Amino acid sequence: MIYLNLVIIIIYSVALLLIFMYALAQLNLLFNYLSAQKKKVKTPHLDFNNPDKVPFVTIQLPVFNEEYVMERLLVNIALMEYPKGKLEIQVLDDSTDNTVETTCAQINALKEQGLDIVHICRTNRQGFKAGALKEGLKVAKGEFIAIFDADFLPQKDWLKKTIPHFVDRNIGVVQTRWGHINRNYSTLTKIQAFALDAHFTLEQVGRNSKGHFINFNGTAGVWRKQCILDAGNWEGDTLTEDLDLSYRAQLKNWKFEYLEDVVTPAELPVVISAARSQQFRWNKGGAENFRKMMWRVLKSKNISSKTKLHGLLHLLNSTMFLNVLIVGILSIPMLYIKNEYAHLKPYFYVMSFFVVSTIIFFICYWTMYKRSYGGGFKNFVQYIGMFFTFFSIAMGFSLHNSIAVIEGHIGKRSDFVRTPKFNISSIKDTWKGNKYLKKNVSVNVIFEGLLMLYFAFGMYSAFIVGDQGGDFGLFPFHLMLTVGFGFVFFKSLTSKA
Repeated sequence: MIYLNLVIIIIYSVALLLIFMYALAQLNLLFNYLSAQKKKVKTPHLDFNNPDKVPFVTIQLPVFNEEYVMERLLVNIALMEYPKGKLEIQVLDDSTDNTVETTCAQINALKEQGLDIVHICRTNRQGFKAGALKEGLKVAKGEFIAIFDADFLPQKDWLKKTIPHFVDRNIGVVQTRWGHINRNYSTLTKIQAFALDAHFTLEQVGRNSKGHFINFNGTAGVWRKQCILDAGNWEGDTLTEDLDLSYRAQLKNWKFEYLEDVVTPAELPVVISAARSQQFRWNKGGAENFRKMMWRVLKSKNISSKTKLHGLLHLLNSTMFLNVLIVGILSIPMLYIKNEYAHLKPYFYVMSFFVVSTIIFFICYWTMYKRSYGGGFKNFVQYIGMFFTFFSIAMGFSLHNSIAVIEGHIGKRSDFVRTPKFNISSIKDTWKGNKYLKKNVSVNVIFEGLLMLYFAFGMYSAFIVGDQGGDFGLFPFHLMLTVGFGFVFFKSLTSKA
């Protein structure tokens, strides 16, 4: 029993330490972010009235069975303000349903209006999104390649705000910040927006401002075609082809420009099954890229040690879910060990890394939140509620995301599962009847329900352990885990079309 307790203590401590290191990295990004706010990026001048100065741009729209948003996408892209003789639109359509015909009809109508738009359909989905982008690149006329997923709605002056940055010949990618047209639709959309806002402010600016590696986010960005080819073109051997190509390009010394002030609106998943599939793909893809890129980053002679460290932590982002799950599961036996062996109590005070980590995250995310919504007591109170809601539900996803991470690290391959779109922008819209939604419930949901009960037992344990009237140090943590897993469990059972 003593050896088992020792093993539990060691694993628990290592997981806590890794979370703490990640929190410190986030704190460093916060300092970078605050420093970057003093030096705003200025858009270089480009005379769009001089045809000789305006570069040719290809807009790629990779789509797959997008019945609910396809018309909206094409109508929006057709409004793009850019010299018509220097703009091409490629609809990279891998669809297998009736949208192929309806999309074709809409494209033909846009052609009649004078738009240079082509419909590229493949006979197979080899390489999935990466394969479609690569296929389109073979015939793309543009010197620059802008990419938008089907649920994105760029402003009509988007190209005029991004293309001038390529005046610097070393810039390979310009990435813009995502906006959220349905942020306030539900608790689920609010916490997704909260997490993405942190990534698109704190992380992207914090890394980019100091020359550390960032990632093209798969959409709402522009690539220099030469950069794509020089980095080895799109590859479909991971579920996050965007992160993969981003690292290969930066290892080749291409620079990335991140534009925080250029916002590209998009739609968040409103049903938890859609959010789960998206989270699985992102987290597994992150682990796959760590496996693929770790040694390339470490062996690179072109980047600093600090950039290497930030790069590795960036690639390990998704692995934090596994550490959180380990800490959560072991926290209950640790509660009993602490009260069984009195001489270990000083160790537990020293090992309060999770509390310190949470405080660091709280400070970092408040800076992000304040930038979006403003300061003041009222907003701070709202932020506290949002932070702990987000933190709880994020931990509730930890089992689901940990499975994705483990599969990524061990090299288990899986298909690219696209996130179903809904064309939802207000509370009046409904997702009911969406034909792309999964109707079956994953077996993992059962384990999420069991974990909800397990952490409820942890709350109960706080009242009965020891001989001093209980121990409530971990009670808030177990409460958040119970709420988080309960939310994911019940939403997964009830949110079906």
